[in-house]
Amino acid sequence: MLEGLSAVEYEAALSASSPLRDFAPRTADDLYILYTGGTTGMPKGVMWRHEDIFFGAFGGGDFDGRSVTTPEEIADKAKSGRLRCLPACPFMHGTAHWIAFTTLFSGGTVVISKDRAFDPTSLWSLIAEESVNLLVIVGDAFARPLVEALNDDVEADAVSCCTVILSGGAILSPSVKTALTDRLPGTMIIDGYGASETGGQGRSVTVAGSEPSARPRFKVNSQTMVLTENFLPAEVGVVGLLARRGHVPIGYLGDPIKSAATFPIIDGVRWSVPGDHAVVEADGLITLLGRGSVSINTGGEKVYPEEVESALKAHAGIFDAIVVGLPDEKWGERVVAVIHLREAHAPSFADISEHLRTHLAGYKLPRNIYISPAIHRSPSGKPDYRWAKEFALEALSMNRGLA
Repeated sequence: MLEGLSAVEYEAALSASSPLRDFAPRTADDLYILYTGGTTGMPKGVMWRHEDIFFGAFGGGDFDGRSVTTPEEIADKAKSGRLRCLPACPFMHGTAHWIAFTTLFSGGTVVISKDRAFDPTSLWSLIAEESVNLLVIVGDAFARPLVEALNDDVEADAVSCCTVILSGGAILSPSVKTALTDRLPGTMIIDGYGASETGGQGRSVTVAGSEPSARPRFKVNSQTMVLTENFLPAEVGVVGLLARRGHVPIGYLGDPIKSAATFPIIDGVRWSVPGDHAVVEADGLITLLGRGSVSINTGGEKVYPEEVESALKAHAGIFDAIVVGLPDEKWGERVVAVIHLREAHAPSFADISEHLRTHLAGYKLPRNIYISPAIHRSPSGKPDYRWAKEFALEALSMNRGLA
């Protein structure tokens, strides 16, 4: 198996290495760099101090987030580790990377698929074979094929060992959460919220019998809050920017201007403000609206693509969707959807609009819907908004919209 993976045996490589240290002693200020996915622009290298990434994204040496105080404490806790984690997304993605380190620091086992491409049936088989109890994915791009495989090829009882499914980097749509808990009633579905620039910030939990919220609502950690544009705490119901202080990155590699904008120092405290808009609810939970850089301004109203995409994917005939804004003489921008239909489904524009009106305000409905044979996403499952806008512009010029 190792030969097939072009891998090397760790202990053999370690024993053959030189014992000489040709570098200075390690410190908490050594840098760990994670590149963003470049969903809305060029990828950026996020610079974390080792101490900050350990406590900010690796669970602080404990999967439950209870920070350790000494290295010896990590070793002691690791002796009782029982976690068997399978990161299904590529290790170039922070979700997979961070959960792997968190698992290892807590004494658990990281299970890695030998498949070169995502195969949902094969992944369920590996979960059963290795008794995986935590599956980590990135949004509906992974979850929907996994649900389809459960319906068609995999017996749910065979994978009941998987008691937690965690999605990081992309929020699961309510319809997918319901489908998963229907097929795996003993499994907890968790949406983890965070960013390359913030580490883990919050979570939303769905279990069998519960009704998933139509909008993503998260319980966040004590270092996270919603700030106004003046960097003051936002009042309940006021839209602001989600921010985190404490163990956060020091900036972007080689980009002091964007670093100053995303990681401002306010009253001597460094904050991370990647640009996600959110609202504080009366019960203390945070409702995530979406990334401001991809929001659509139509007639002075902001529309967040994630909310419209989630509603579209709740339609029985739509397998996947991306929503973008196109120039509009009257409204500034118009909401446009690119969809991938399920086999044997051919809904009309009116059918889809009627469905959406049960989930969304009228101004959020797409004015044009275009069908694509596939939705382009990054290897980690994140939507490619640049591709979607180019596809929609070409389809608009050729009048290929859904009637």
